[in-house]
Amino acid sequence: QVQLVESGGGLVQAGLSLGLSCSASGGTFSSYAMGWFRQAPGKEREFVAAISRSGYDTHYADSVKGRFTISRNSAKNSVYLQMNNLEPEDTAVYYCAASTARGSINATPPRRNEYGFWGQGTQVTVSS
Repeated sequence: QVQLVESGGGLVQAGLSLGLSCSASGGTFSSYAMGWFRQAPGKEREFVAAISRSGYDTHYADSVKGRFTISRNSAKNSVYLQMNNLEPEDTAVYYCAASTARGSINATPPRRNEYGFWGQGTQVTVSS
């Protein structure tokens, strides 16, 4: 069983940056591809970014490509999301997730049902 705890959310003006962290415990961190999802009010939870077990492969939603960067540090059992040039449309609760899908070490799962462990979420609000 993997426990995930996000941190780093907050209120930021449009055009600025914010970094999120997710700390994992209770499992073998290197066994899981990791992802970030977000959910805005009244909308479904959507994929933001994923990073493979190896850490060498990443995948992004089109809406954040070129602005967001996902990374992981296995020594710290942590995954990060650096968000630059934020837009009001990025306002949402951001969730960290660990994938339970069995695939290549280079896989970067984009679907919610490929993730079996979730954090509680952290609020990101971008003001215009």
